[in-house]
Amino acid sequence: MKEWGIEIATIVMFAMLMLLLLTGMPLAFVTLLVALIFLLGWFGPAGISLIGSRIFSFVNSFVFVSVPMFVLMAAILDRSGIARDLFDAMRMVGGRLRGGIAIQTLIVAVILAAMSGIIGGEVVLLGVIALPQMLRLGYDRRLAIGVCCAGGALGTMVPPSIVLIIYGLSANVSIGELFTASFLPGLMLAGFYVAYVLVRAYSDHSVAPIPEAGSIPREEKLRLLKGVFLPVLVVIFVLGSIYGGIASVTEASAVGVLGVTLSTIIRGEFTWSLLSGAAKQTLATVGMIVWIGIGATALVGVFNLMGGLRFVQSMITGISENPTIIIIFMMLVLFVLGMFLDWVGIALLTVPIFVPIVKELGYDPIWFGVLFAMNMQVSFLSPPFGPAAFYLKSVAPPDISLGEIFRALLPFIGLQILAVGVLVAFPGITTILR
Repeated sequence: MKEWGIEIATIVMFAMLMLLLLTGMPLAFVTLLVALIFLLGWFGPAGISLIGSRIFSFVNSFVFVSVPMFVLMAAILDRSGIARDLFDAMRMVGGRLRGGIAIQTLIVAVILAAMSGIIGGEVVLLGVIALPQMLRLGYDRRLAIGVCCAGGALGTMVPPSIVLIIYGLSANVSIGELFTASFLPGLMLAGFYVAYVLVRAYSDHSVAPIPEAGSIPREEKLRLLKGVFLPVLVVIFVLGSIYGGIASVTEASAVGVLGVTLSTIIRGEFTWSLLSGAAKQTLATVGMIVWIGIGATALVGVFNLMGGLRFVQSMITGISENPTIIIIFMMLVLFVLGMFLDWVGIALLTVPIFVPIVKELGYDPIWFGVLFAMNMQVSFLSPPFGPAAFYLKSVAPPDISLGEIFRALLPFIGLQILAVGVLVAFPGITTILR
């Protein structure tokens, strides 16, 4: 293979990846197989030891411990009634505001994102709890669908985001700083969604009817406030310990698991079957992330040893002398990859290539990490393989087709792209809290 040269080898490697993915093989095994083929073809059997240390350093990272912790936290949350009570408590926020139910759904989505950062569980929870209520009240179907999907995907941006943790591990930057930098952009994106709901609701009253008036008894208000107290307390402890410098991200993830577990005990919902189911879900999710990480780390390591990273970096920087154009091109590459690949694979395959270029251009890799996470928001919604749409379809009424879900997501994808543009134009948004 060496006689091919790095240019031909890069094309062959990319073509092999695409062809194997089209066969339906999991991404983890595709990347591992291609890495092994090129490792043996380029360096021979002696090259295997070159890549082993790289894989070990990835899976042996101390910060990586926070991933299963946050996944477990989300799995326990998914099996408890905390999210349902949280949504009921937000009834006092909507009031007589037109579009109030959609807005309270987005508020709940932000709180859930700050508790777990796992997108799939949040979309399903909102699809089960909020979607039927909005449809029952006569909300426009596409608006209701878009709010549930886009709101559920906010876990990508709002700390503690698993996307940011994986980016931090791949880019070798502070995950605590990533969390701080992404907090305002995450709220900004949620604000875009709220503004869109209000504009739609007040420009066309049939889109979001105002519910019939009905005062909530004082006893009910107190019960609803109790429902929101524990989740908010968990968020304060997790994020407060990180931002206050009291605990590292890994330690804060353990605090989160403890907080959610104690919440289920206080609420009388804790059972061994709940814990067992959450543990099994965590093992399955983290196992997938680890295997994709091993495959992607091996592939990038082999490609780097072949000289491929230098080749791709010189090719990207040669596109334009304007650094903003290069950043926009990277965003376009991530956008296209997001239509077809899982975000874990995208992060582990592209971040080692893009971050050195970002540093060379004089940009902050923390800022680029927030940009990356915002771009992954788009990948969760964009057709043909937007996972948020499939998550919602699994719990939506039978008359809601996948095509209708994707059409409903188009305005929200536009808002996400607008948010990416705002971050590119005003990078200072990520440094206000740092």
